[in-house]
Amino acid sequence: MKKYVLLAILSIAMFTSCSVDGDSSPSFSLEVLPIESVEMPEQFTHGETHEILITYVAPNSCYQFNDFLYEIEGHVRTVAIVNTVYNNPDCIAQPEVVTVSLDFPVTGTETYIFKFYQGEDAQGVDQYYLVEVPVINSRIDIGDNRQ
Repeated sequence: MKKYVLLAILSIAMFTSCSVDGDSSPSFSLEVLPIESVEMPEQFTHGETHEILITYVAPNSCYQFNDFLYEIEGHVRTVAIVNTVYNNPDCIAQPEVVTVSLDFPVTGTETYIFKFYQGEDAQGVDQYYLVEVPVINSRIDIGDNRQ
């Protein structure tokens, strides 16, 4: 996970390092924030798209949601939140709870395992909240009474 964050930050730094006005400091950076909580279905339906609500805390008003860091490895999905952090001295120093939505298209038929990034422990090891979600084949049409 750390190598992808570093690559994203380096890419942004390269694109923002040249400035026409002579100021060589970038006006923003990218930061991966820990996920506080997740709301998702107890099961997925194959072929459908399901909404996953992900909540995190933005430390101040200079933090804005940018994107998800999303890795696929077999049926395991690793998810992290990436924020753009603007270099602005006028930021409001109050943390803000933010909820964002991830639309997940279910293409497989086996149980998905989600690893939601929750920061690092005291030794610098990435910590994850793990969720297993089984997949059902289709919804049952209860009102279908054809004769």
